[in-house]
Amino acid sequence: MAIGKRESLTANDWTAAALDALARGGLGAVAVEPLAKSLGTTKGSFYWHFTDRNALIAAALERWEQRDTDRVIAAVDQTPDVATRLRKLLRLVFTAVVGDPGAGAGSVELALQATATHPLVAPTLARVTERRLAYLTSLFTELGLSQARARDRGLLAYAAFLGHAQLAHSTPQLVPAGRALSSHIDRLIETLTAIED
Repeated sequence: MAIGKRESLTANDWTAAALDALARGGLGAVAVEPLAKSLGTTKGSFYWHFTDRNALIAAALERWEQRDTDRVIAAVDQTPDVATRLRKLLRLVFTAVVGDPGAGAGSVELALQATATHPLVAPTLARVTERRLAYLTSLFTELGLSQARARDRGLLAYAAFLGHAQLAHSTPQLVPAGRALSSHIDRLIETLTAIED
């Protein structure tokens, strides 16, 4: 019996599909039967890789954390100059949330914020938020701010990111497009990175 392409799905295929469903429809959209249908397979394929829906959600959350936090920090850390590193980070995250309102980093972020009390989401969201804030704080500290002021500025930058993501998701027509978007992001970055004497 020949095994078709759809029958050879991996756990990574299911996890990617779950993350996409989460971005498009929130945690409730991460359901085995609709995912199986979208992947062109049966629920049996799912149970070959995961014990239950919670295991899939946990895998999707881990993938989101690696993709949208670990890899972003690693990529930004390749830049030696701290001011350039901070600007690169802010440009990357503000740009990532604009575009297809049903996909991408901003949509997953907002879906997780909306289900922040879910027993699987809460610890992941808390850990990721604290890690991101710690990273922002370290960058602002390297720029010369005291630890307390750096933490405040990091919190302000993170709140601006969440607000920008929500605006781009709920009312995308209000977010500038094209060159105006680039100028808008430039102004956001300049405001957030201005270090007063």
